[in-house]
Amino acid sequence: MQNIRENKKQITQIILTVLLFILAHVPNVPQLGQFIIYLVAYLIIGASVIKEAVEHLFQGKWFDENFLMMIATVGAFLVKQYPEAVAVMLFYKIGELFEHIAVERSRRSITQLLDIRPEYANLQLETGKTKRVSPAEVKIADMIVVKPGERVPLDGIVVSGEAYLDTAALTGESEPRLSKKDTAILSGSIVQNSILVIKVTKEYGESTVAKILELVENASQQKAPTEKFITKFSQVYTPIVVGLALLLALVPPFLLGQPFETWFYRALVFLVISCPCALVISIPLGFFGGIGAASKQGVLVKGSNYLELLTKIKTLVFDKTGTLTLGQFVVAKVYPSANTTEAEVIKLAALAEQHSPHPIARSIVEYYPGNLTGNEVSEVKEVIGAGVKASYQGKELLVGKAKLLQQEKIKLSQSIPETPGSLVYVAYDGKYLGCLVIEDALKPSSQATIAQLKARQIKPVMLTGDRQQSARLVADKLGITEVKAELLPQDKLEYVQKLQQTTSGKVGFVGDGLNDTPVLTSADVGIAMGALGSDAAIEAADVVLMTDDPAAILSVLKVSQKTKQIVWQNICLALGIKLIFLILGAFGDVSMWEAVFADVGVTLLAVLNTLRIFYRQK
Repeated sequence: MQNIRENKKQITQIILTVLLFILAHVPNVPQLGQFIIYLVAYLIIGASVIKEAVEHLFQGKWFDENFLMMIATVGAFLVKQYPEAVAVMLFYKIGELFEHIAVERSRRSITQLLDIRPEYANLQLETGKTKRVSPAEVKIADMIVVKPGERVPLDGIVVSGEAYLDTAALTGESEPRLSKKDTAILSGSIVQNSILVIKVTKEYGESTVAKILELVENASQQKAPTEKFITKFSQVYTPIVVGLALLLALVPPFLLGQPFETWFYRALVFLVISCPCALVISIPLGFFGGIGAASKQGVLVKGSNYLELLTKIKTLVFDKTGTLTLGQFVVAKVYPSANTTEAEVIKLAALAEQHSPHPIARSIVEYYPGNLTGNEVSEVKEVIGAGVKASYQGKELLVGKAKLLQQEKIKLSQSIPETPGSLVYVAYDGKYLGCLVIEDALKPSSQATIAQLKARQIKPVMLTGDRQQSARLVADKLGITEVKAELLPQDKLEYVQKLQQTTSGKVGFVGDGLNDTPVLTSADVGIAMGALGSDAAIEAADVVLMTDDPAAILSVLKVSQKTKQIVWQNICLALGIKLIFLILGAFGDVSMWEAVFADVGVTLLAVLNTLRIFYRQK
């Protein structure tokens, strides 16, 4: 609302100034009357610029665009060039208005996600009634009621009810998702057609909606190298041109006997031309627009530096499970050992995995036909990249990869038939009990995404903790030639670091699980699956794909490339035109009006060019 009010205020100032400008040109208006009209118009349109320039002077910030605008226009008044002085300020404010509109356009795309912020939660009391409270007051295991049209305030699991959820704000997907009993629900979704009773699994500060809001609010904090260069360039460039303007105003009159007023006017023109508005405004705006365009497509980029790094990626490393595959696992087969039943293997595996968020763990729990009370096992410990350790009836229970059992010196007393699925082994009280075969399917867009990455000369690599046979099968379907399997998190980290040292260009990593966190942090650009990925992965990543769709990688790569092109177009446009006009201005071949075009006109062109980032993206 504040930005809308500010824009309206600027539009009003511009209209009043234009009307006064026209009034000053009415025939037979006396010179004193013209002066007063121009002065009033100047104060209306330029008061904020003068105020900011004076404030910056007291803060020690002498050389910025406000300072240049002030001394150039005040100087124009001193040499009685009143229309030029008002025109410079008028067009500068018009350029500023266009900048604000462009920024708002970008900000709306980014902060559409802020609409997911829940205002309240309907807490279910022991009496069966509900009480409207702040989401921050709700605790884990509390029951909340969400009615049709309301936003889910906290992450949880459906206890009763069945409804379609609108998850567009979270994932960018327009198609509603059906949620029923025992379905995990993300905060920020909107219930469409029925009442749901939800058991809260995360406090508000740890919920999906809170994490996303934090990412959005910090999205523009990290600056790209190009932005940093332009900032430093302006700090050096502006004092130099002010010094040159002083020389231009003083040297010819005092050393060569030239008319002071003529060279003073030329110096003022020189100052107006030299104002670095186009660079200072359009470069950050370009990157901000790129972040906005990416968010419009369901991709959160945590800073413009990462947007620029995306253009330099030559190798993109993928995790397999939940990244290239759906992560919607099913238990395909159970192989119990001798003297063990299939039911026993399933039960023990489900007991150990019941609290794990990993998709494979969830598939095991869903496959178990009985009820889990939640307190049958204790001392549950997740061994990242290997499995789960727990205590059941006072004895150690192990569920995970073969490596986990081997670490505990438990021998696998069974040969498993060749199968493309993932194997989950179960051991209890020091004895091997059997294994489960878990199968997964490719995401619909994975194959096309890999093909298009290759067409862009980006090499795809797959790293996974899964078995070699399963990994090779998936890699062959996708056309990935470089694949490494049966890796622990530290192995993935070492491999990515090796790629960074031995390959040209930057190395990106795409993952979704807790075990991917070290690699996401270490890669030049870490990309996480945001809708279903772990909180740790989302926090560690530099780019978050809210759709969980690999095709979104192609979208953000296109946005980053287009952003880079537009930013450099703006740099070349601004510097090229300014250099020409500065030379002409020094020789007196440019008037104040033409100087206004060289400054504000170029800024407007750069801002309009930046807006193409939005309209060229699908």
